[in-house]
Amino acid sequence: MLDKLQIVKQRFDEVNDLIIQPDIISDQKRYVQLTREYKDLKLLMDKREAYIELTNNLNEAEEIIADGSDPEMVEMAKMQYDEAKEGIPKLEEEIKVLLIPKDPEDAKNAVVELRAGTGGDEASIFAGDLFRMYTKYCEGKGWNVSTVDFSEGTNGGFKEIQFEVTGDDVYGTLKFEAGVHRVQRVPQTETQGRVHTSAATVMVFPEAEEFDVEIDPKDVRIDYFCSSGPGGQSVNTTYSAVRLTHEPTGLVAQCQDQKSQHKNKEKAFKVLRSRLYDLELAKKQEEDAAKRGSMVSSGDRSAKIRTYNYPQGRVTDHRIGLTLYDLQNIVNGDIQKIIDELQLAENTEKLKASDDVI
Repeated sequence: MLDKLQIVKQRFDEVNDLIIQPDIISDQKRYVQLTREYKDLKLLMDKREAYIELTNNLNEAEEIIADGSDPEMVEMAKMQYDEAKEGIPKLEEEIKVLLIPKDPEDAKNAVVELRAGTGGDEASIFAGDLFRMYTKYCEGKGWNVSTVDFSEGTNGGFKEIQFEVTGDDVYGTLKFEAGVHRVQRVPQTETQGRVHTSAATVMVFPEAEEFDVEIDPKDVRIDYFCSSGPGGQSVNTTYSAVRLTHEPTGLVAQCQDQKSQHKNKEKAFKVLRSRLYDLELAKKQEEDAAKRGSMVSSGDRSAKIRTYNYPQGRVTDHRIGLTLYDLQNIVNGDIQKIIDELQLAENTEKLKASDDVI
């Protein structure tokens, strides 16, 4: 373990020197990559220090116990020995997970898109419930949520809504939410009291930086139109909403959330870049998932990943067979326990696939 960590320390020292070099600071793409790498390596270095301290404590305690000349010191050494013996395996497991190569996308912000699927008005209401769930979860993490575009449902909720989330390791956390979510409950519109199944699709894109994707302006058609929905006097009177069409791929991104046409255009370009970046990423995820036989984070957007059953008060994640009878708290944003289990499953797969990790 220490040999492996020594290699990491050499890289940490190298990155530490690089990020203060003027030529690196002036290269935005390289600087951002290196500062992210520094942050990850710093965490490993802290664990390395703790690991060295525990192994030194263990060796010191063994020497005192073997000497046995001072009963009081022996008693203290036994406590130190037990503490180190218990702590070392736990720390080794944490270090093993940290040594798994991280996806560079994981540290990025994310663009999330919710779309009502089968189920008519009830599907739109469910998409609204999911938006509320994610908003509460993100607020609890200290992340910022900003709406990009939306289309409201006839009886509430959203036919579709797009929003961006900014904070630490956003994409690496929210990527597990991508897929089809199903709800089983009696809809507000149901008069007979029958349970219906409706669905909504969640898509999560890593937010691409300008240097990740270069868009030729000649490839983009820009249309301006009047905003719809809440927004005050400027709605339906000024052409502030922006729609971008990337003609080579047919991808469309639009934004009507801001009153300023310029700000809407900026946000729409951000979404378009992220969509183009995601096209390439989805191919890579499918290849990686096929190699590992993974259901945890494949590129398959049509996979049914989770069911929210209201009559039974349960939520089931079908990828890992996890069922929790805590529906009310989960729909109120308490989804961390599900994400933790999914991250654990993915890390276990990666550990099996990595011959280099000790």
